[in-house]
Amino acid sequence: MPIAELAPRPRPSTVEYIAEELRTAIMTGRLAQGEQLGEAELAERFAVSRGPLREAMQRLVSEGVLVAIRNRGVFVVDLTMADVVDVYRTRSVIERGAIEQVMSHDRESAHRALAPSVTAMRTAARRGNGSAVSDADHAFHETLVNLSGSPRLIRAMRTLVVETRMCLGELETTYADLETQVTEHEDLQEAILHGTPARAKQLLVSHLDDAVHRLQAKRDPVPGE
Repeated sequence: MPIAELAPRPRPSTVEYIAEELRTAIMTGRLAQGEQLGEAELAERFAVSRGPLREAMQRLVSEGVLVAIRNRGVFVVDLTMADVVDVYRTRSVIERGAIEQVMSHDRESAHRALAPSVTAMRTAARRGNGSAVSDADHAFHETLVNLSGSPRLIRAMRTLVVETRMCLGELETTYADLETQVTEHEDLQEAILHGTPARAKQLLVSHLDDAVHRLQAKRDPVPGE
């Protein structure tokens, strides 16, 4: 290859880097829902002026990840139960569409592609690592949508990444037995290979509905339970 055709790998700008770091901190729970972001502290931590920091935070405000409250500051979005229901309802539409696409093509390839995340989930569950189970859970659903080959379904799913990860982080403490979470994904994987589209969609909807019910119960526990 002629040297003239070589090009340096693009490096993220300072603003992009800060935005991604904040986004990741929110997804992993290092920045909690409702937490206020202090400009002075973050500017010092990133060793930048407040200009690029404010621009990065504004990007996340536009994404719905942060919320700016006049005369108060910038906060991590605090997902209400209505938000959670909407996230999972939207995911259900996207992922059912993905299942239709996936099951109309090479089911065996899809089954193999989903296997690494299921294996990772099973290994993490046996070790009692809820955080790793959540990571593998997210990877499973992301892979499922990517397998659809639909740019629009994939793009729609990506808009929910942060909120989905926030919900998964909150879900970690709702499973007395992490094996339950694994089994739900194994059943869906097998249905994609051997079942009907209707059966696979039913399992998906049940799985997502169960997550919503668990989050509802965690936020509003029944007295005496």
